[in-house]
Amino acid sequence: MKTIRQDKLSLPSRHVSHGPARAPHRSYYYAMGLTEEEIAQPFVGVATCWNEAAPCNIALNRQAQAVKLGVKAAQGTPREFTTITVTDGIAMGHEGMKSSLASREAIADSVELTMRGHCYDALVGLAGCDKSLPGMMMAMVRLNAPAVFVYGGSILPGRLDGRDVTVQDVFEAVGSHQAGNLSDKELEILERVACPSAGACGGQFTANTMACVSEALGIALPNSSGAPAPYESRDSYCEASGAAVMNLLEKNIRARDLVTREALENAARVVACTGGSTNAGLHLPAIAHEAGIDFDLLDVCEIFRDTPYFVDLKPGGQFVAKDLYEVGGVPVVMKELRKIGMIHEKCLTATGRTLGEELDQVERDADGRVIYPASQPLSPTGGVVGLQGNLAPDGAIVKIAGMDEDQIVFTGPARVFECEEDAFEAVKNRTYHEGEVIVIRNEGPAGGPGMREMLSTTAAISGQGMGKKVALITDGRFSGATRGFCVGHVGPEAAHGGPIALLKDGDLVTIDARKGEISVALSDSELNDRKADWQGPQDTIYASGALWKYAQLVGSTRQGAVTHPGAAKEAHIYMDL
Repeated sequence: MKTIRQDKLSLPSRHVSHGPARAPHRSYYYAMGLTEEEIAQPFVGVATCWNEAAPCNIALNRQAQAVKLGVKAAQGTPREFTTITVTDGIAMGHEGMKSSLASREAIADSVELTMRGHCYDALVGLAGCDKSLPGMMMAMVRLNAPAVFVYGGSILPGRLDGRDVTVQDVFEAVGSHQAGNLSDKELEILERVACPSAGACGGQFTANTMACVSEALGIALPNSSGAPAPYESRDSYCEASGAAVMNLLEKNIRARDLVTREALENAARVVACTGGSTNAGLHLPAIAHEAGIDFDLLDVCEIFRDTPYFVDLKPGGQFVAKDLYEVGGVPVVMKELRKIGMIHEKCLTATGRTLGEELDQVERDADGRVIYPASQPLSPTGGVVGLQGNLAPDGAIVKIAGMDEDQIVFTGPARVFECEEDAFEAVKNRTYHEGEVIVIRNEGPAGGPGMREMLSTTAAISGQGMGKKVALITDGRFSGATRGFCVGHVGPEAAHGGPIALLKDGDLVTIDARKGEISVALSDSELNDRKADWQGPQDTIYASGALWKYAQLVGSTRQGAVTHPGAAKEAHIYMDL
């Protein structure tokens, strides 16, 4: 029997490949065509979220093959496996959306279990749609294995009447159609051209936001997140990622060596300056939780508050991911942040070098069209702002990218709905009124269950031309494609007896994104009296199955809506077993 590599004797895969007792295990590897040499090499998990649900993930299978070539070239043995994805664009606007956030935990759990069960030594994870990106990164940090993240890439923009269009335009067109401003034929033409290729939604929605986060955290190779899914250059990034994880394995650089408090702060800066998705305020704390780092929604929002917004991306701006890539991508954005002293340069990256060393190699500067100079931003505060007050003691979040200064303070009477469907019906039938604050509750992580996104409702409001005339608050979430004065993540959620559960029609609500405040014109005693009369959360139809389990386990939005104690409570490190 061939002698096993000396460095493998300290790696997890020794448990399934070394010594006479593992002959049955090796027989399985021979059955799959592995050679003695390949069995003696480190095993690298190559995990994808490939499926045929939507264009976001359809190219991941091809890209995984390029990763495997990189692993093999660096004397590793790749072992490909897949996990689920719930794609938000398909799940949006109906009961299926309740499965979306829960899928993040299922992805992290299934990747963890596959790695543990088969004793893989390192991980390259490929993901394409919203929750699959943080889910994959959470698994990497939870395992604390050498790991490299690969984004599947964005979709190319569609073209209609001489302009770029995205799926956001289609969602908003539904509202225009409901308002009688768009014909059936015009809507049909738009839906056929808006999404012309493989890849995730093209604006700075959740997928592209979290792709930028992966680079800022250092867990993805520099500039790897930008190339659209159809570009052949994606394959070269994938191959390089396979080689990179073998370098990390050799140097024993693990995921938590990359994902530190400083790296999380870098990531929050990148979200803010690009006008990224409010969902980053949920996913960054969840990733931090896996590393045992105390970094919650309020910490994220504090960084958002003083970070300038200087990258002009949809939905608040004009451009899409392809445009950002063509002017230098995330490295140029981070170089601009460095110029104003807002980047921690000593953080390690997946290259094995520091972020500062990587930025030293970036030759391009802000183009002034997609990426503005950080010293001359589109606005002095981040495109995403945190809020807190007597209506949200645990915080809330709002995206103000693209909004005028006079639009970011709003006071109006509450119009309360117990679920998204009720609110959407009111919007569809135009039975709401200008100046109201639409309240959608019982849509939090536990109360939904699943913390649905409200894109169908918010897009319909925008499509009806009412996006600047009403505000909307919810204990649920918003898509990265949402625009208008829409406040999400209100905590504590209604199911946990938060103040949003106590609101009544007509209560005067004030949202002040300038000061970072959200309040209702009720005294503490009035709120306490209402709390005493509160009947508790409504029963849901989810009394068994995965969503029932999720609702029992899930924690607060402020902490990332996580379902287990995290690294602070762990008694072992996977790699050291």
